[in-house]
This record gives sequence, C-alpha cells and structure tokens, in this order.
Amino acid sequence: MSTLQTTIPMTIGFVGLGDQGAPIARAISEAGYELHVWARRSQSLEALTGVKYQAYDTVSEMAAASDLVGLCLTEDSDIQRVALDGGLLANMKPGSVLVNYGTGLPAFAAELTTIASAYQVHVIDAPVSGGHSGAVAKQLLTMVGGEPEVAERCRPVFETFSKKIAYLGLAGSGQMAKLINNALLLMNMKNIEDILQFGEHAGLAIPALIDVLRAGTARSYALETLGTILTTEKAPISRSSSSSIWTCSPKLSPWSATKQRP
Repeated sequence: MSTLQTTIPMTIGFVGLGDQGAPIARAISEAGYELHVWARRSQSLEALTGVKYQAYDTVSEMAAASDLVGLCLTEDSDIQRVALDGGLLANMKPGSVLVNYGTGLPAFAAELTTIASAYQVHVIDAPVSGGHSGAVAKQLLTMVGGEPEVAERCRPVFETFSKKIAYLGLAGSGQMAKLINNALLLMNMKNIEDILQFGEHAGLAIPALIDVLRAGTARSYALETLGTILTTEKAPISRSSSSSIWTCSPKLSPWSATKQRP
C-alpha cells in the first residue's frame, strides 16, 4: 500500500461502547482527541456522558470523518459485519487506520489486513488486557500487530488508555499474544481450582489457604482476582457456614462461567 498519512491522527472514530470499549473511548476523548462514534443502540452513548464526542446515524458517516477508527466488538464476525457489510472500509479515507481492540483469531487479522488494503486502509490488531477496571484506570496492556510504522503512528492514541504497549510483529501478532496470555491465565485458574479442592479434601480452612497462597511465592493474578471476576452471581459456588468467603464448587469450574475479559 503506497498511501500512508505521516501525521498523528487527530480524528478518532469508535464502534463498540461496551465494558472495555466505553472507557477506552472516554480516555481518548479526555486526552484531547476529536472523538466520532457510532452505536447500534442509542442507549450505549450514555457511557460517554461528560466527555466530548460527535455521534453519527451511520457507520459510513463516522468512517468518513475519522483518521483512525477503533473497533471494540465481541466477535470477528461482528468486525466483518461492520467493516464490510456496514460500509466502514468503503468510506474510510485512503491512508487511514482501522484498529481492532477486540480479541479474535490471528488468521482473521491477517485476512482483514489484506481486504482493507484494497481500500487503501491500514489495519492494526491491538487487543487489550486488564478488564473493565483496567480500562477505567487507563492501565490496559495493549498488544499490537501490524506494519511497524503504522503501529508507531497509533501509539499516542494507545497511550491514552494503556500502561504498557507491546509491539509483537506483523498482522495477527497482537491477537496471537492475547490468545497465549488468555491460555496461560486459564491454566492458572484451573490449577487454583484443583489445588483448593485438594486443600479442602485435606481438611484445610480454604479462606486461610487462599490468604497463604496470595501472600507467598505462589501468588498470581488469577489468585488476586479470585472473588472479584469470580462472584456469586457469575459462578456455581459452595459456602462455608463459618466464613464469608465463597469457594470453588468441586463439581464445575467456576472460572468457565465468568465472561469478563482478562
């Protein structure tokens, strides 16, 4: 692709004002960028109350007004529906950048890059880690894949909501890093489930054991978030009559029930 804008994008488009997307969009606006948004449901715009933004009736109008468009959607199929069927790519400026903040398949990231090149649009995969709380605190980890000069041009935008930005390589590299990160987290969660069941069978007080593991060399992010991303509303649990701490059900992994993004 021959067209590449050399100035930092000052007009930012955004689609996907959900659990992580809304705080990311707010951070971008609060940093002084001109924010343009499209939302399928008008109620979603309430998440931007208090920050400056321009809402559009169509994706096409939002795309035409933006130098960089960020998508924070749930599935790759959602990205494809907005980017192609919704007219996003067809109306983006030549040399502009499409950034996917969601988690998806590396192969799709590479495919989207190829498709977008026909529109003279650059693509960056930049999935984030840190959950809703990390997004609100502007402390996300952003894993970046794509052409290095395009990724560098996007860095100031990523800095508005990130504590760390890691460039991993060409298209799909950010997604691959995110999947590896998630896989290791799930492995740690399963290990915690197994070890707590072992401790319970051994007759240990589970709340006390959790405190020991959190304080010792076995501590981990998965242990720290036990009882936060895992709550009584999100997972099957068993409760000790002598404790207010909720523990893992021995019959079903509670981690599999939570849908919060790591």
